[in-house]
Amino acid sequence: MTQRRALVVDDEAHITHVVTLKLRNAGFEVLTAGDGEEAYEIACAHLPDIIVTDLQMPYMSGLELCEKLRQNPATADIPAILVTARGHALSQADLARTSIREVMSKPFSPREVLAKVHRLLGIEAPEAREGEAA
Repeated sequence: MTQRRALVVDDEAHITHVVTLKLRNAGFEVLTAGDGEEAYEIACAHLPDIIVTDLQMPYMSGLELCEKLRQNPATADIPAILVTARGHALSQADLARTSIREVMSKPFSPREVLAKVHRLLGIEAPEAREGEAA
C-alpha cells in the first residue's frame, strides 16, 4: 500500500507540530501550511488524501479553504477535518459547500484526530504501539 499523505494547516506552530508528529508516527507523509492560501497551493500541487485545518487563520480561513478546494475538480473530494477554538457550529449549508467531514473543538487529543483521519480514509487503526504517547 502506498503511503497516505495528509496536509495539516494551522497558524499556530505548536498545533501543527503535535498533529504532524501523531500522523507521521502513524505512517503518513505530512505536508504543512501556516495559512489557507499556502494550504490551497500545496493541496493543488500534492493532492493529499486528507486535510486537517484550523478554522481561523490569516489570509484565508479553513472554511474558505475547504470551499475553494471543493470548487476545484482536482481537490473536490479530499475530505477535511476542521478544528476550531471557538466551538463554532457550522450550518448544514456551510458543510454542503465544502468537503468538511468532521469538526473538532480545541483543545483536542492528537489521538482523536488520528482516529478521525483513519475513519474518514477507511483505514483500520492499528493497535497503539507500546509506550506511544497520545
